[in-house]
Amino acid sequence: MFEIVKPMDIEKRSFEIITELLGGRSFPPEQGPIIKRVIHTTADFDYADNLVFSPGAVEKGLEALKGGCHIVTDTTMAMAGINKTALGRLGGQVHCFIADPDVAEEAKARNVTRSMVSMEKAARLEKPCIFAIGNAPTALMELYELIQAQKVNPVLIIGVPVGFVNVVESKEQIMTAPVPYIVARGRKGGSSVAAAVCNALLYQISR
Repeated sequence: MFEIVKPMDIEKRSFEIITELLGGRSFPPEQGPIIKRVIHTTADFDYADNLVFSPGAVEKGLEALKGGCHIVTDTTMAMAGINKTALGRLGGQVHCFIADPDVAEEAKARNVTRSMVSMEKAARLEKPCIFAIGNAPTALMELYELIQAQKVNPVLIIGVPVGFVNVVESKEQIMTAPVPYIVARGRKGGSSVAAAVCNALLYQISR
């Protein structure tokens, strides 16, 4: 038997079901909305355990967003999924350089991934940035090197690439960098997860 739910109430009902299925599990108040939104996006309850937060990561991300920071993603899919209206109200913008011709040309010349070169380009942005990485472990690897070289200082790294090659290792490495992080440990993740984390942060401010 189908459950009759008004269109405007579907998301609310979905979150009620998620809370019920979590079986009374509780999370820190600033982390709960992020975990639940990722579960809502993926229907995967493993994220209740896979998502890890450095101390104060959410608070630092919220403070930066309120101050008009920008968001950098590694894919156009993640960029498309972020609520740019909510971000724009705070003075922020979303950037993704993966498809830029100069990035593609340089990556080919150096025989490296476009994701790596796009992070180098993002490091030259003058505004404080949150980096939301949902696809390319090489983007996380390059971010780590840029941080070590003091060429970039992210206000927050959302490290949730998905896959099998260097995915786990890149996430574990970025968690050793001296910057705030939200990371999905293991092989799971994706551009939709990166966007969901960004939106969960934005909705904590705008709703």
